[in-house]
Amino acid sequence: MFFQQTNDLQFIKETYQSAIAVASVERSARTSSRPKRGRLQNYLVIWADGNIDEAQDDCKKTLANLRNVIHEVNICTTPSQCIDLLNKMDNEKAFVISSGAIGQHLVSDIHDMPQLDVIYIFCGNKARHEQWAKDWPKIEGVYTSITPICESLKKVAHRCDHDFVSMSFIPKTTIEESTSSQQSQDEMSPSYMYSMLFKEIILEIDEDDTKSIKNLLFYCRHHDVPESELINFQKEYSRKTPVEWYSCNMFLFGMINRALWSLDMETMTKTGFFIRNLHRQLEQLNRQQACTFEQKFMVYRGQGFTKQEFGCLTKVKGGLLAFNNFLSTSKEKNVATGFVEDKLGKDKQLIGVLFNMAIDLKKISIKDTPFALITEYSAFPEEQEILFSMHTVFRVGEIKQSKQNNRLWEVELTLSDDKDPQLAGLTKTLKEEIQGATGWQRMGKLMLKMSDLDQAEELYNELLKNASTNEDIEHIYHQIGELKVHQGRYRDAVKSFEKCLEIRQKTHPYDNSSLALSCIYNNIGLAYNSLADHSQALEYYNKSHKIKEESLPDNDPQIAISCGNIGAVYIELGDYSKALECFEKTLQIQVQTCPKNHPDIACTYGWLATVYEHTHCYSQALSCHEKALAIFQKSLPSTHPNIDSCKSKISYLKQKM
Repeated sequence: MFFQQTNDLQFIKETYQSAIAVASVERSARTSSRPKRGRLQNYLVIWADGNIDEAQDDCKKTLANLRNVIHEVNICTTPSQCIDLLNKMDNEKAFVISSGAIGQHLVSDIHDMPQLDVIYIFCGNKARHEQWAKDWPKIEGVYTSITPICESLKKVAHRCDHDFVSMSFIPKTTIEESTSSQQSQDEMSPSYMYSMLFKEIILEIDEDDTKSIKNLLFYCRHHDVPESELINFQKEYSRKTPVEWYSCNMFLFGMINRALWSLDMETMTKTGFFIRNLHRQLEQLNRQQACTFEQKFMVYRGQGFTKQEFGCLTKVKGGLLAFNNFLSTSKEKNVATGFVEDKLGKDKQLIGVLFNMAIDLKKISIKDTPFALITEYSAFPEEQEILFSMHTVFRVGEIKQSKQNNRLWEVELTLSDDKDPQLAGLTKTLKEEIQGATGWQRMGKLMLKMSDLDQAEELYNELLKNASTNEDIEHIYHQIGELKVHQGRYRDAVKSFEKCLEIRQKTHPYDNSSLALSCIYNNIGLAYNSLADHSQALEYYNKSHKIKEESLPDNDPQIAISCGNIGAVYIELGDYSKALECFEKTLQIQVQTCPKNHPDIACTYGWLATVYEHTHCYSQALSCHEKALAIFQKSLPSTHPNIDSCKSKISYLKQKM
């Protein structure tokens, strides 16, 4: 069965979470998932005017026009309301439309806020307000009509979507530092790893676009996407190519970029069919255009960086830079230069970066890195855009300051693929992590891995309805059991695992020693342990461990998991010496077999910390938790509950000491 090896690994993580911080399990049971993200775009509009009256027809018309371009429009009638709203923003950009009267006082207070992108002055006396407005670079213009503001907003929004790209930095490793790819995986950000797994899965799924479009439209209507855009998308989808839809001024471009940047699995899944179709069209276009590309050529991309982001870039010289989104570049250097210079002119805090990207067709596999010239499909043909699919990876070369502008840096990049020795091992490791199951079942595993539990539950319920074989039903019940454990619903988990066991015993009546059976026993034991039924837990754990000892080498990772789970029961029974022995055995195996920053090692440190805390060895407990936190922060999304749990326990121990 598909779950015979990999899913066991999840449970030691969940058990660690419950052991080090009971409060976190209670929270998980209440919320069932990571926080929901309310926005589908990377930006919003703030309309600040003391005379706004939403009951008036003119105001209604203005709001309707704005929301046809930017979905979220916030109304403020005082400068302080606008400032408060800007201060509450996180990673989005704000476009402020201010009356002349408010603007004269507001602009000086907000102009240098990094979250503010542009300001429009919307007034009745253009000549009067142009005098003072010219002194502020972020003021896009002074207008007496909303129509030109909306036209400008389309271009500004496109520029923001262009900049809203998720990047991962992989520092250079040497042969002396690492003889395998494990260090590379440790250095890689979770954004790359999880979006890479998502791409691997979504490209192998074959489904009916009609149903997927219906699901996407339903989702978008609950996130205030303009109805006119959705109706147009539904009617015209089959008449336009994915590249045309992606590049036009509609919701998809920003929605996909934001989802991949924030690892919003709900949005990523809802747009998965489109991501797959866009990738396939780029492959098709590349085949058609292959003879038109020179063997070696250059493309360019201009982008604004914060000081912190630029610092990360400079540290990765000689290493790899991965773009986790679809990547927009231009054949024309002046297009990229103009883009970044425009950013620098409006925001004095940004550092401009011009990427000079060298493409050598002899050194890459187009299958792994599809790209195409999309001029004839693009809404912006003058940009001479070459669009790359997700996860384009470059080797970082020279980083030089421009002689013409000391705030502009040129960075030399060379396109890489999985033939690159450093990247090859990483890609192989990532693929191994999701091998076994296929399609949507693998997607469910990824959702659990990312702690996106609501989405996993919705998916598994749908899969169970459509399952046609006993093997599929058995696997889905097992995954549902895993989901219930993550949710803290342990009685439901027992029921699901026992249903899985029942199906297996009927379909494999003479199987008493397979690793699949061992995995089911293990997970039933875990659920019973979480219910404080320790005798039942120990019984099932021992059944599982016996099969593994008879079937696997002494240092196999599955042996480590069994030892850890049995150790957890001994903690509950108060036998701390046996518990310590079990977890030391677990750690010994994991250090030999796992990458140094694998989350399983962090979980084991958490268990050891729990044992030390029970035996009043607080300094050892603190040390273990700190080691666990360091690993979690490198290997899990920043929103993962294990990180908060670990921080809480460290704080608690420091106070206790």
